[in-house]
Amino acid sequence: MQNLGDDFHYVISCQDCVSGMKLMERECVDVVVTSPPYNLGIHYSRYDDTADRGEYLSWCASWMRELWRVLSNEGSFFLNVGASPKEPLFPHQMALLAVECGFHIQNTFHWVKSISIPEPKGDGTISVGHFKPINSKRFVNDCHEYVFHLTKTGNVALDRLALGVPYQDKSNIARWGHTEGRDKRCRGNVWFIPYDTIQSRINDRPHPASFPKQLVKNCLLIHGAGPESRVMDPFLGIVTSAVAAKELGIRNFKGFDIDEEYLVVAKTALKGPEPDLSEPPDAEGKIA
Repeated sequence: MQNLGDDFHYVISCQDCVSGMKLMERECVDVVVTSPPYNLGIHYSRYDDTADRGEYLSWCASWMRELWRVLSNEGSFFLNVGASPKEPLFPHQMALLAVECGFHIQNTFHWVKSISIPEPKGDGTISVGHFKPINSKRFVNDCHEYVFHLTKTGNVALDRLALGVPYQDKSNIARWGHTEGRDKRCRGNVWFIPYDTIQSRINDRPHPASFPKQLVKNCLLIHGAGPESRVMDPFLGIVTSAVAAKELGIRNFKGFDIDEEYLVVAKTALKGPEPDLSEPPDAEGKIA
């Protein structure tokens, strides 16, 4: 990864995202990719992930409303949420809450972490990816999460072929006029993205609920984000989304997190100047 230079404006703020977004101008963000705390009892360094459900949803509504305000009319909000055996409807509750806050569900992507499929030739089975085993006689292992693509209008154009894949049946290239002779089709809404293998969680991935860089990249690419796109993650964690944006050459990024311990990882992960972890507002009360 290249070092952050003058062409990159990455602002990492150690503060509550609702307070931070209130200082931002309207429609100043093009793409949001984030995964908020799920309120499923995950042990974070500072955040209490065991709030009353009503209190939690009220808090989610507060940051979703601010996010709606700062998102551009042609922007995309990619919301990654997972479930648990005891809370199977949680992702759908979050999606419906986003709709109540003014968003449209434009697409629903399924992030597959692990999958087992028959071998193309033979009688065996291939298993790839990683998942957290569930020790239960009632529930099976949960190997996927949701990514809801939310927009203000439901009519935001996407770069469908940014994640395109070759046709399995090459005769389709000539059969369908929309291919324009290209051996590439839309990948669809199922993304197999395994976690990278790590040797030590403390050293390699010191966060209890991070997502892989490729998941962020998929969201940015399918939106059609370019170098000048303004990207934000209000729940930055260990800056995975910032690193993904930087590797795609995106020059404008803003992130929030309340835990300075996680944000310190930004110093190493972004391999650039030490980030501003206590960014003050300017004279007009705005964050640059």
